[in-house]
Amino acid sequence: MTVEVERMIIGGVYCAASSGDTFPVLAPADGRVIAEVALAGATEADAAVVQAREGFRLWSRLAPRERERVLLRAAELIEAEGESRFLDNLIDEGGCTTGKARGEIGYSADLLRTAAGESRRLYGDTFPNDNPERISMVFREPLGVVAVISPYNAPLALLTKMSAFPLAAGNAIVIKPSEETPLTALAYGQLLLDAGLPPACVSVVTGMGAQCGAALSANPDVDCIALTGSSATGRVVGAQSMQHMRRCQLELGGKSALLVLRDADPVKAAAIAAQGIFNHAGQICMANSRVVVDRAIYPQFTAALKAAAESIVLGDLRDEASQYGPLINQAAVDKVLAHVGDAVASGARLLTGGSAKGLTVQPTVLLEPPRDATVWCEESFGPVVSVVAADGLDEAIALANDSQYGLSAAVLTHNVQWGFRAAREVRAGSVHIGMHAFQSNAMAPIGGYKMSGIGRSGGKYSTEEFTELKWVSVSLEDDGVDD
Repeated sequence: MTVEVERMIIGGVYCAASSGDTFPVLAPADGRVIAEVALAGATEADAAVVQAREGFRLWSRLAPRERERVLLRAAELIEAEGESRFLDNLIDEGGCTTGKARGEIGYSADLLRTAAGESRRLYGDTFPNDNPERISMVFREPLGVVAVISPYNAPLALLTKMSAFPLAAGNAIVIKPSEETPLTALAYGQLLLDAGLPPACVSVVTGMGAQCGAALSANPDVDCIALTGSSATGRVVGAQSMQHMRRCQLELGGKSALLVLRDADPVKAAAIAAQGIFNHAGQICMANSRVVVDRAIYPQFTAALKAAAESIVLGDLRDEASQYGPLINQAAVDKVLAHVGDAVASGARLLTGGSAKGLTVQPTVLLEPPRDATVWCEESFGPVVSVVAADGLDEAIALANDSQYGLSAAVLTHNVQWGFRAAREVRAGSVHIGMHAFQSNAMAPIGGYKMSGIGRSGGKYSTEEFTELKWVSVSLEDDGVDD
């Protein structure tokens, strides 16, 4: 069967790779080739940066209302045409259910509207000068060219969040999407062009991380790298950024904990825990893959969680009843099953799941894995949750903090003091009381402690990440000479 050959976008222009090479995009649901996409390398990455540098000079000088107008138009387009532009790609290449795909489309519109408003809120400051004849001011200025290296697990929503706020601040962008989901990124690039973004301000270079992504990281004319990905990749990108003393925003891995305290309803808590781990087959960095339960309600909770896991509907991605689909590729499945196998071999009890059909891993619940087991320590990025018992709040907090990660956490309790104490003492970038750990809000500062990354994305916190501060002072004296 003949498939479409998709070209990349450089400075608003569609083009093939200089080598003429392409790579296949596979559907995780059935393994079929959806499309062939131009294989960008260092040549194309560097060309995109040259275009972005020119685009930055134009875009950064526009009035805030002009940047706002483009981003609002993009939001309008995604609301009016989102399903026709994105739905099939999100399902086919991303392995999203219809519900998850529609959620990404709606959230992306919210992000674009929020970013549009932020273009008018790049506030400066003044401060008293020790010399009363001088005035001191602080201005925010855009960084320049931002390389956006986006992931496959939310290929539209995360790409939108990573790109809209730099644009609002006056930066130009070069997008290097995951090689698993380039079609969504190309459609997003076209959306921005259709919204009126100057062509030189956006490129989508579709290639592999080791060549195309590495070239962007090494290019000295890139002023900031925005990456959402694994902590291992973040280490590499962060080290390369320091070679050029440039900014980087890294949203990395997580091993988020959900604390279920003794006053929680165990059945309701189990339903919340299931939502927080099995959404999109656990391919979410904020998923509560660790659950710490007070021993007083542990038996009831684990029984209810087993029932919740076994009730999850796995089916056709376009069936509205399907709750999640396949993992992105075979390597992801192998990693998840290896984590489960290691845990069971080390003494964990497999309560349910633990197997896969094709790339779809069954909802899996492990009880009491050793604290040095891979599944407890490392991000599995699949539908696997580890449940351990704790004797009281102190031990629950200690177990939550027993991680190299600190992206998100949650606590289920009706006790305000317990909830706020957990929020204060758990070392994570966000803590949610009365809900699961996977929460998103266009205004919220998403990011983590420890190996979960550097910087924050969302709302004004994100826009400020992509600006520099400049102190400007003015002398009111005639000669300006210090006494």
